[in-house]
Amino acid sequence: MSEIVLPLFADGVNLNQKELLACQNIARALPERRSKARASLSGHRASLIKGRGMEFAEVRQYQPGDDVRTIDWRVTARTGKAHTKLFVEERERPVLILLDLSHSLYFGSSLLLQSVQAAHLAATLGWSAILHSDRLGALIATEDEHLELKPRSRQKGILQLISAIESVHKQQLARLTTHQAEPEHMFRACQRLRRIAKPGSLIWIISDGSNFNESCLAPLSDLKRHCDMGAFLITDPLRQGNLKLPKQFQLPVKDGNKELTLNRAGYDSWLQQQLKTQAQFTQMMQKLNVHTRTLDAGMSLNDQLGALR
Repeated sequence: MSEIVLPLFADGVNLNQKELLACQNIARALPERRSKARASLSGHRASLIKGRGMEFAEVRQYQPGDDVRTIDWRVTARTGKAHTKLFVEERERPVLILLDLSHSLYFGSSLLLQSVQAAHLAATLGWSAILHSDRLGALIATEDEHLELKPRSRQKGILQLISAIESVHKQQLARLTTHQAEPEHMFRACQRLRRIAKPGSLIWIISDGSNFNESCLAPLSDLKRHCDMGAFLITDPLRQGNLKLPKQFQLPVKDGNKELTLNRAGYDSWLQQQLKTQAQFTQMMQKLNVHTRTLDAGMSLNDQLGALR
């Protein structure tokens, strides 16, 4: 069995820009996605598109055969001659990442905090979008704020994402012992995402599943009608029951701002609740016909490339 080592520049708890910049190497190692295209894009890979954005180009005089729905009535009234609007198809696909950095993800038993693994994944998906000539945006959700990053191209898109993730993660670490639970904050994040996502966007959801409830279904269902969507569930070996533990033990656990000491019976009960929460998130994604991939915070992302395919 190969030795499990920390990713480059990472300490497993804190985040820095160097480790998120290094995720570009993981993105370069991802396999090329090949799928039937539903619209023509500037990117060099085919992708499933459920709509297309149209960007205004110019106004010209109306010609026989033009769509009457595109007549510019203001220009027509001003000039006395019929004019029509011309549009061009937006050639770069918007990629939006809904990154859950709620305090439930600030948990780790082996290699990384789940929040750190989520950040690494978001940066990797971001780099992949930039490498494929897509526009990159994000919505970073916590109990206290929803930070919106408008889709931008090339280096501007990835650098704004990296800077925002590092800043929000640092703030969340500082609030670990003082934050208040906010059960509906992810519902509001989904509502906001529905408002900002353009038809044809690709949306990635990254979460541990703890903050999603049935109220999130409606806005996500609306999104799924016009956008492509994928989900990643970030787990931990202790929350999966994958760590070998003695028959009898006293295990101190810090879960968000809760400090617990679990014996065997207490851990078994706690574990069942963790598995139930994860299953509920997966089932919600299944209702939306969204494929959910699972990533373990006990392993580096580079060792889980198969889950990114």
